[in-house]
Amino acid sequence: MVFMHELWRQINMSPPSIEREAMRPSLILLAALSLPAYAAEKTGAEVYESTCRECHGSGAHQAPVFGDSKRWGKLVREGLNDLVPSALAGIRKMPAKGGNPALSDAEVARAVIYMANAGGGRFGDPGEADLARWRKKADKRTKK
Repeated sequence: MVFMHELWRQINMSPPSIEREAMRPSLILLAALSLPAYAAEKTGAEVYESTCRECHGSGAHQAPVFGDSKRWGKLVREGLNDLVPSALAGIRKMPAKGGNPALSDAEVARAVIYMANAGGGRFGDPGEADLARWRKKADKRTKK
């Protein structure tokens, strides 16, 4: 996005020309097409509903059921440093990212936090450092 802002600034600072005016609609289209990538980030609840609910809503494949504080209690005590990398890499019958590779690491982390908090956790939103640490741990798990 910074690149596009700089490009837009350069075009607007240039002397008026036919080429500059011809580029303006293309730049606007390029900016509009890139916005959905930023706007598309889902909340934990949205990811749960679209991806996780199939198993965590019913307990399929022995998945801890959403809101079951007894089953989630142990997982909450293990903490996000174990839970999120497991969700990113996959664990037991759960595929990586719950089988939805289109999800970002942040979206997966938000879904894990949403489910863990429904089971008794008190976790906040993940930061960039958290996401980097969890991705590194997930990558190590997949290399084993």
